[in-house]
Amino acid sequence: MVTVILWLSIAIVIITSILSVVFSFKSRRSSDLRLRGLYAANMNINLGLMLIFLAIIQMFMFSGSSLRVAVGAIFLLLGIFNTFAGSRNRSHFSRM
Repeated sequence: MVTVILWLSIAIVIITSILSVVFSFKSRRSSDLRLRGLYAANMNINLGLMLIFLAIIQMFMFSGSSLRVAVGAIFLLLGIFNTFAGSRNRSHFSRM
C-alpha cells in the first residue's frame, strides 16, 4: 500500500512539473496580458502542488530524520503559498 502511494505521488510530481514547464513557456510567449496572467497563475498552482507532493514524499515515505522533516515542512509551506497565490491570481485574471 505504501509503495502504491509513493509511486502515485511520484507520478503526480512528474505530471505537475511538466505542466508547470508548459505553462511557463506559454506565459512567456503570450502577447495578451490576460492569457499571460492566466498561464502564470496555472504555473504557480502546478508548482505549488508539486511542492506539496514533494513534501509528502519527504515527510511520510522515508525515515523521519529532523532535517528531512524540516525540509518537508518548508516545501509544504511554499507549496501552500504558491497554490494559494496562483488560485488568487487565476481568479483575478479570469475576471478581466
